[in-house]
Amino acid sequence: MSTARTAIVYARVSTEEQAANGASLDAQAEVLASVARARGWDVVVMKEQASGKAMTRKARPILNDALEMLAAGAAHYLLAVRIDRISRTVEDFSALMGRARREGWAMVLSEMDLDTTTSQGEFMANVQISVAQYERRLIGDRTREGLAQRKREGVKLGRRPQLPLLVVKQIKAMKRDGASLRGIADTLNGEGVATAQGGARWHASTVKKILDSEAWAHVR
Repeated sequence: MSTARTAIVYARVSTEEQAANGASLDAQAEVLASVARARGWDVVVMKEQASGKAMTRKARPILNDALEMLAAGAAHYLLAVRIDRISRTVEDFSALMGRARREGWAMVLSEMDLDTTTSQGEFMANVQISVAQYERRLIGDRTREGLAQRKREGVKLGRRPQLPLLVVKQIKAMKRDGASLRGIADTLNGEGVATAQGGARWHASTVKKILDSEAWAHVR
């Protein structure tokens, strides 16, 4: 009977990272597999493209498959390059650490040289996830403070409407010539002009928003 231990190599990129890091999943898996094999472990590779914000089955089905294998004793280690590939909150990571202790498996994080089979590794993993969460919250605080300051300075916030300048000029010209809001909308619909959101149907209310928008106030 084989006594070999099995490691699940878990590689993840978020949906936002896909375009910029198309090879990242393969790179993560290759590094982690070499770590596992160097320790004499059998390897099961599992790759996922999903946000790291939640650990629910709906949000992270592959990770949950891996956790079920670990709980069932079909694998003994969960390998990732960093903590944030598995969890991005102290609460989720702490719960996962507790689950690992109860179910008898461990995590290994290659880039941080952390192995939660040891008390030192477990301590350092908790420190790192706390630091990561603090940094994210600090960025959020600074962003909110910056937006509040810009608002106090009278800067208009919000995304500029995605509408060609020529369309805005056409709308304003028709209004100056005495066309009604409904008439302008009918003309734009007849010409097949798309709205700012890419829709194919203009309404009087849509035209009014363009005419009243401060973002287009300078256009004549």
